[in-house]
Amino acid sequence: MSPQSILTPQSEDFPAWYQDVVARAEMADNGPVRGTMVIRPWGYAIWERMQADLDRRIKDTGALNAYFPLFIPESYLHKEAEHVEGFSPELAVVTHGGGKELEEPVVVRPTSETIINAYFSKWVQSYRELPLLINQWANVVRWELRPRLFLRTTEFLWQEGHTAHVSEADAGAYALRILQSVYADFMRSVMAVPVLVGRKTPKERFAGATTTWTCEGMMRDGKALQMATSHELGQNFAKAFDITFADAEGGQSYAWQTSWGASTRMIGALIMAHGDDNGLRLPPDLAPVQVVVLVVRDEPEVVAEANRLAAELGAASVRVQIDDRTATSFGRRAVEWEVKGVPVRLELGPRDVAAGTATLVTRHDGAKVPVPLSEAGARARAALEGVGAQLAREAEEMRLSRTREVASVEEGREAAEGGFAVMGLEVLGAEGEAALNSSGVTVRCVQRRDGGLPGPDDPDSDLVAVVARAY
Repeated sequence: MSPQSILTPQSEDFPAWYQDVVARAEMADNGPVRGTMVIRPWGYAIWERMQADLDRRIKDTGALNAYFPLFIPESYLHKEAEHVEGFSPELAVVTHGGGKELEEPVVVRPTSETIINAYFSKWVQSYRELPLLINQWANVVRWELRPRLFLRTTEFLWQEGHTAHVSEADAGAYALRILQSVYADFMRSVMAVPVLVGRKTPKERFAGATTTWTCEGMMRDGKALQMATSHELGQNFAKAFDITFADAEGGQSYAWQTSWGASTRMIGALIMAHGDDNGLRLPPDLAPVQVVVLVVRDEPEVVAEANRLAAELGAASVRVQIDDRTATSFGRRAVEWEVKGVPVRLELGPRDVAAGTATLVTRHDGAKVPVPLSEAGARARAALEGVGAQLAREAEEMRLSRTREVASVEEGREAAEGGFAVMGLEVLGAEGEAALNSSGVTVRCVQRRDGGLPGPDDPDSDLVAVVARAY
């Protein structure tokens, strides 16, 4: 058996390949209600590693974790007109509870700006209490018409940050800090995905925000995936929920706010940015198992050597697992670990032990080399060190090879069939964006021509729009 025999090739049908990988790698199953998902242990273990790294980074910015209710009074959403208009098509609304019709319908949390700001209005009294920096790990519900596991589901897991600040400048700086030091750096250095960062156009920004910043990744089929966003909310929600504070001059001021989030969609990004026709390819930092010791036959000397290697690797803080399920064929087990994307395998049989060797297999490049048993643990650790960097280089080379600079909207539409198109913002214009949208192409972000983040005073002639088809 080979991985190719159980997975649809990417070149033949990329969406089918994606579904095959999610199923065969035991990442997730569809839930009983359309659009919901069951995240299986392998997929959830990856999420836990993402969550732990992001949580540390978020706390480093000064934010504290809290939890707010799943159910939100419907009236809360109507306090900010643009916000409710943006989310209305996706809302799940509860009208009955305990066998009775509710006096006021409640919305199942699509995002928590409204309920969190209702409490911010109670908690914020003075400028001395600001900034107020809160993060929540939770599930949210957005009724999805075209669900796809991890990418678009009716219920998904995420973190959402919400903050209140004394000044617009402080809020803006914090939103960019989250974008760059939390999201973009995590995605580049841990996920090995070379995301583009930039600003959304007014048409694409979050409902109720004044500015939306985004991290955009290119998947291996040339489509874009929005992987995280950070929003400057101005004073829109502060005015809607009366979040005022006594300022340093003795007057009353409205708070300036941000919100920001990343979700289990990042797992979908990990699959589509790095996976190949053999399945997942996981960066070691996110792999639930970094090294698997694959026992060919469970003879005493083989098992003893496998246990020794596992103990050595475990003592070096490597996440290691022994696979001694010899009732299942060696080939089937090797394919299972290949599809799951474990970065390194050490294959060990009676002949290997007799010869004093093991076979070291690296998943990202498929290389197989014999190594002395006495060095196998050290060689496995060394093999892990370069995997993330190599995956990042491949992803960057792929993105660059599928990015074209174009001189017109029509050229941009054509280029977006196979990757990213970059055009001057003055070339795009509102009419150009609408024309692209009509053919399923969207502006993923706006950047400076040198790839930097655009400033409020940058003229359109200094800015470019990155356009693509997107998930």
